Amino acid sequence: MLLYTRLAPPKVPKRRSRAGDHLRRPHPLSHDAAQAIHDSHGANYPGWTDDEFEHVLLNDLRDLAVKSPLNSPFDTASLLNVSPIDIPTPSEIEPSVHEFPPVLDEDEAASSTTGDYHAESSGAAIVPHSRSLYPDLAMIAPYQAGSPLLEFCSPAFSEFSDRPNRRALVDHFCNVLSHLIVFREESGNPFQQLVLPLTQKSSPVTNAIYALASAHLEYRGVENTEKSLYFHNRAIQGLAGLIQQGNKVNRNEVLAAIMLLVYYEVLVQRGRSNIVDGHLKGALTVMCTNSEPSDPTSDFLERAFRFYDVIAALSNGSAPLSAAPAAGCLLPFPPLGAPAGSPLSNVDTLLGMATTLWPVLHRLSNLLPLKSELRLAVRTNATSSKIAVLRTELESTAEAIEAALTQWQPILPPNFVPDEDEIKDPTFTVRVTEIRETQDQAADGTCPATPSSPTFADRARIHSILHNALAYRHSAFVYLYRTIFTYPRAHRLVQMHAHLSLTHCVATVAHAGPMGALLWPLFVAACEAVSIEDRELADRAFEAVKKRQGMMNIERAWEIVQEVWRRADLAEIIECLQPDRSNSTVDGAAVGATGCSQDRTLGSMSPAVVCDGDDDRTADLWRQVSKDMGVNIVFG
Repeated sequence: MLLYTRLAPPKVPKRRSRAGDHLRRPHPLSHDAAQAIHDSHGANYPGWTDDEFEHVLLNDLRDLAVKSPLNSPFDTASLLNVSPIDIPTPSEIEPSVHEFPPVLDEDEAASSTTGDYHAESSGAAIVPHSRSLYPDLAMIAPYQAGSPLLEFCSPAFSEFSDRPNRRALVDHFCNVLSHLIVFREESGNPFQQLVLPLTQKSSPVTNAIYALASAHLEYRGVENTEKSLYFHNRAIQGLAGLIQQGNKVNRNEVLAAIMLLVYYEVLVQRGRSNIVDGHLKGALTVMCTNSEPSDPTSDFLERAFRFYDVIAALSNGSAPLSAAPAAGCLLPFPPLGAPAGSPLSNVDTLLGMATTLWPVLHRLSNLLPLKSELRLAVRTNATSSKIAVLRTELESTAEAIEAALTQWQPILPPNFVPDEDEIKDPTFTVRVTEIRETQDQAADGTCPATPSSPTFADRARIHSILHNALAYRHSAFVYLYRTIFTYPRAHRLVQMHAHLSLTHCVATVAHAGPMGALLWPLFVAACEAVSIEDRELADRAFEAVKKRQGMMNIERAWEIVQEVWRRADLAEIIECLQPDRSNSTVDGAAVGATGCSQDRTLGSMSPAVVCDGDDDRTADLWRQVSKDMGVNIVFG
């Protein structure tokens, strides 16, 4: 797969004698249309005669057919079927030899910068003032494809814009980005099936897609004449206009614009910003106040909201905005048209095999705010009854979550059993879905759809998704023991679950399956890595995720992990030299593993939650490092 194309000189047609000219078939296009096409392609075929150009053009038109993602069942993979595994890194992209100048609308001309371009004296052409040092969107613009209209050659995604750079952004969103952030798409990608159609009537959704795709390309060193920040600002302005319409606005348009902007903010990671929280609050308001009936698009967008609501809460140490889903109420959300007998049954589009784990993670994300409330009550000498209530609630909830994590196992898709030597996890038990006929099916004589056996590619993908879910489980244990129970980093349970989580993270990337949701479990486990073996596992996993996903938050997270290791190692050296100073600080971070008494057993949290002192001393070391580095990462 190529992320960009460069038109190669077509083969020169064999010249025929004048005697054979009468044997040539008449051109199917009108003379005016053919001339227009020739003019538009003149830059690509300099010095060619009309006969030579028409011969090559006819060959192109016979071989190519365009499918509009807005007028088809959104099988854009059939238009430009690519694999995210082959996404080139910036070092693999050759320098650009072409640049598209910006084509400005009248209402944009005044606000856009045109200093890099100047017009020729004839006024007929606009050329770059200077070439970019980095690749630009001219290299990845969708290839000119034949149109079913037969009267002209229409570029792919031309219904979105007449600008090549913007069509390239849609192409990048459809054929690269949308594949990086889902687990399941055997019958189509939900972002293409459900979100892309909203662009027909919603410019904020369109601009949010432009912003997200442009930011992803900018991180990879691909230049665009219109920056991602420009599209982001237009999307924000358009979203504000939609919200002002109140109940008249289409709920899905607002939710889609908001969620795309959340993805954008997570990707670019602009310092210590609370913009993600603001967007999530806006989405929750729309979900709660809009009474429109649900449909697949709203269900999918609300699932995306639930994912980021929990991840943002775990990242920021704040309570989630939404209520915890009841056990069993979250069912896997498949792509539209997914067959009942799919080998990816039980796999959610956005949550993978962790659908049934998500209610537990939601409750887990509530514990740190509750612990902070208890600590504040102790510090401010609140009434003993209030402290007792908060303590009881925290301890009982934490113990219930620990029990739920211990009992939880992912339910595997039908007809799939992991390889015996694949999962080296003593806490994992194989639970395969059983398919039985229901009484109704037996009564009317119909048979249930029997899931097909997974292919080799399916098995690799399922293994990757399974390891991802198990990494979430073990990192949830690490978070519970380290952040809530405040166990020392060297505690047996902390190190056991950190090692198992890192093992599953490496297995996830080794199978080259979906990695879009892997950052939180990878980060949580990596921060507690002590041994050389575990740190090498973290290094391998981070390197693979960075290469596949190409997003700023992954790079920032890896920088924080390495700084955590440096400070933790230095703290251990100081503790060894000064064993009586367990609460010393280095670089503003806690040296002592807990900042409190460490003679605790599992389930006895009292010394941790009532510990006096500065909040920074008892907080996670990585939170202090993040604060010192001036970043606030959402690990989604």
